[in-house]
Order: sequence, then structure tokens, then C-alpha cells
Amino acid sequence: MNQIVSRVVADDEADLRLDRWFKRHYPWLGHGKLEKLLRTGQVRVDGSRAKAATRLEAGQTLRIPPLGEPPKPDAKPAPRSMKIDPDRIAELQAAVLHKDDAVIVINKPAGLATQGGTGLNEHLDGLLDYLRFGSTERPRLVHRLDKDTSGVLVLARTASAAAKLTAALRKREAHKLYWALVTGVPSPRQGKVDMPLAKLPGALGERMAGDPEGGKSAITLYRTVATAGRRAAWLAMAPVTGRTHQLRVHAAFIGTPIAGDGKYGDPERQLTGSISRKLHLHARALRLDHPDGSILQVRAPLPPHMIASWDFLGFDLDEDADSWLE
Repeated sequence: MNQIVSRVVADDEADLRLDRWFKRHYPWLGHGKLEKLLRTGQVRVDGSRAKAATRLEAGQTLRIPPLGEPPKPDAKPAPRSMKIDPDRIAELQAAVLHKDDAVIVINKPAGLATQGGTGLNEHLDGLLDYLRFGSTERPRLVHRLDKDTSGVLVLARTASAAAKLTAALRKREAHKLYWALVTGVPSPRQGKVDMPLAKLPGALGERMAGDPEGGKSAITLYRTVATAGRRAAWLAMAPVTGRTHQLRVHAAFIGTPIAGDGKYGDPERQLTGSISRKLHLHARALRLDHPDGSILQVRAPLPPHMIASWDFLGFDLDEDADSWLE
């Protein structure tokens, strides 16, 4: 491709991120190269500059500069940059909670990053070929969870399903429910946290902080399900918005940081005994519109380290902690 061309966004590509659109149509174009083209204004959407995260609309026109020729079909494939652990593959396939022609839902293990990044030798995006289950298409990520957060994660099996699921996840009708173990007991025991969040600059990785003036709107509903005296509490948390690290920052903001949270927790208030130092945050349940028009509702059981903490603290897993999803 050695000349400027125009491409029109198809109907089934509506709401797709611009970088994902390029990955679909020009898979040989690296992310760094695309970022440079966007930064210098060589790629445009309806004549305007855009960012990698820009959401596309059906019918928009993309200006594509010369991108060079794709690799020849007989070229040797690039070596894998990620070592594949057979046990991880088996674990991932066993973690499938729901599967149909359009959607796969898994119970993502704690400690597995959703996408690659600096210093990551393993991530879900690099393992998606092992979740094809006979399909000719590779599953697509439509949202993400933090590396150390376990629980419900939705994958699309087709391009059209990806567009519909992405749109459904952005609607207020989509309901997400998380379970968390926190240090201390919130007061009041049920309420709403309305604290805008902004990203802090720094060399220690992505970090968010409350910023009432310049932050983006961030709202979380929470309810205390059970307590272990004043020492710890089991919270059900429902994010109304979806900001990075929102639940972790909001839990700390109300004085009850999530157990095992090394980034936003208080080192002086770590839970001891048989409580794991791993993050105790779990995407328990999700309800949203299925691409076929029905309602998709899925629940994920707790990971082993959280089950052990629940047992140690005497929490009853039969407690009605999912009622907000109804």
C-alpha cells in the first residue's frame, strides 16, 4: 500500500476503537508506528485528527497514508514472544462459564494480565487462539480486568458480536457486580461514592487519584454484605462508570482499602493471619444485552485465595450478595 487511500467504516465496525480497526485491516502495522501516524496527523477520521482510542462510527471515512507492503504469505512467521504454559491453557479452557456462537465468558484467573505490556511474559490476549473451540475466528477482547482482579470477562467470537458487546457494555443498562474484601468497615455501610478520578504522572506505573476539579466522573455503589468485627468487611460493589482502578481508589477513599492492594492500600493496615496478600477483588457477575437480543447474565465463583479468606473470616457464601444484579 504505497498511496493515500480512503476507507469507510462498515456497519459492523461501529464503536470499534481506531487501533483495533487497524489491527483488523492492517495486522502488520505495529502499534508504535500507528501512534506516530496519529500523532503527526497522517491518519485522519472524517478529516480530523484522532487518537488510538477513538471510537468509530459507521459511515465515517478514514484517511490512510502509505503503509508499505504487507509481508509475503510465504514469509516465516515471527517467533512467539510469549512462552505458552500448557497448564495455563488447560486452566483457561476450564474457566469458561458460558459459550455460544457469538460469546465466550471466562472466569479470568487472578494474576493473568488481560493484555500485554512492559515486563509481561504472559497475558490473555496472547492465549486467545486456545479459546477458538473450532471457530475460524480468533476471539476478541471487548473489555478488560486488572491483572490481579479475577472474575467475569467477556470475549466476542465474531466482529459483529464485538461491536454489539462493546456498545452494550457502555450502556447504563449493563450491570457489573464485584465482590471485595476490605480492611475495616465502611461508614455508612451502604452508599454511593462520587469522586472524579484523574491519572497521576510518574515512573511507578499507571496510578489514579481523586480529582474533584479536573478528574473524569467516577461513581460506585457499594453495600456491606458481612463483617468480621471492625477488622474487615465483605463489600458488594457496582460501578456506574468504568474508570481505571475505580473500585480500588474508591474503596481506599472511603477509608476501607481492598485487602492485598499494594498500590492503593495502607501498608500499616494489612490483614494478617490466613489472609493472602493477593488482591481481594473479584468481578462476580455481569448482565448485559447479548448480540442476539437476549439478556446475557453470568456469575463467576471466587478464586481459591478469596475462598480461603472467606473461610478464615467466617463469611457465608450463601449470603445474598448478588441482589443488585436482579
